[in-house]
Amino acid sequence: MARGCFRAAVSAALCFAATPAVAGTSGWKTASDIGAYSLITTSIGVPTLRGDTAGVWQAAGSFGATSIATEGLKQTFPRTRPDGSNRKSFPSGHTSRSFAAAATLLNREGPALGVPAFLVASFVGVARVEGKKHYWSDVIVGAGIGTGIGLLLTKKRDEGSQAAFLPWADTKGAGLSVAARF
Repeated sequence: MARGCFRAAVSAALCFAATPAVAGTSGWKTASDIGAYSLITTSIGVPTLRGDTAGVWQAAGSFGATSIATEGLKQTFPRTRPDGSNRKSFPSGHTSRSFAAAATLLNREGPALGVPAFLVASFVGVARVEGKKHYWSDVIVGAGIGTGIGLLLTKKRDEGSQAAFLPWADTKGAGLSVAARF
């Protein structure tokens, strides 16, 4: 019973966390920030509260690997944002990180948290377009990157997998270290 209440509370919080108070460009940008950061915090916070160390590492690994991939593409394919603020439009980092968090929650916690998380991640993508920070193609590619990496690096909690994914980067490159026990 307590487990169901916990999931319901987190699901409700995710659904309402990213509601824009103002429909203007600034409101959409703020709402996308709230949605993205809420998802990232939830994807790491839920396993932390459960004492699920592997889940924490997998969520952090998904976030780190997604960030590295996204930032690498931004540097490789500079594209001017719709608002003209800079040339880091492609792909959407907010969207990729949100979808990585949602995929992590789906894999680790199941659909009770995963489905609302994907709804919030989708909202983040829409908000980035409405806030004039990204084009639809930026958001779609970001969603694909985040979902793919999140699903790839996260294992279902019930499988008993013991693996750690540690992203790393320096001035000459980046990579992902994997440690696993069989």
